[in-house]
Amino acid sequence: MRLNSKGQVTIPAALRARYNLHEGDEVDVVEEGGALRIVRVHGADTRGERLVRHMRGRGSAKETEHMSTEELMELLRGE
Repeated sequence: MRLNSKGQVTIPAALRARYNLHEGDEVDVVEEGGALRIVRVHGADTRGERLVRHMRGRGSAKETEHMSTEELMELLRGE
């Protein structure tokens, strides 16, 4: 890996997948025994929590609040 002019590195995709790291996750760089470690910040919101917070209040149930389950299924499935 190469450090860029802003002091940033890119964590390879395979490692991000293995350690379940996603865009927006909070990590710290910790010095330990003469080496640097990247560690997930404990207590930070998960990706799902960030998504829910982002989507909260964006939907509208006004049109469907009085529909039966069958009517909703028909609306979702179409003809």
